[in-house]
Amino acid sequence: VAEIEKKIKEAFEVFDRESNKTVDARDIGCIVRSLGCFPSEAELREFLAKVVEEEEEEEATRFIHLEKFLPVMTKVLLDKSYWPIQEDVLLHAFEALDENKCGYITKEDLVKYLTEE
Repeated sequence: VAEIEKKIKEAFEVFDRESNKTVDARDIGCIVRSLGCFPSEAELREFLAKVVEEEEEEEATRFIHLEKFLPVMTKVLLDKSYWPIQEDVLLHAFEALDENKCGYITKEDLVKYLTEE
């Protein structure tokens, strides 16, 4: 469990821009996915509801505290609640983006796909 908690804290800290043990609620999906979990949007909303159930309403919609996130995310990882994306699905997505069929995607193209399309 200590190893899992360390991994969660490290992922959380990447998005803790002010180093105050809080992150913007909009970053929770990125954090969860960076830990190898790929919940649907509905599952992500349920996850957030578990994390913020004890928070004040307005505060909870904007910021998530590590102390609330850690136990919920630890349970998710221990229970293997969300399945990872299957390799064939990732490969198919990659091939769709690799328009020239050269076996790679440039950094510029990837940035464009992730931010514009």
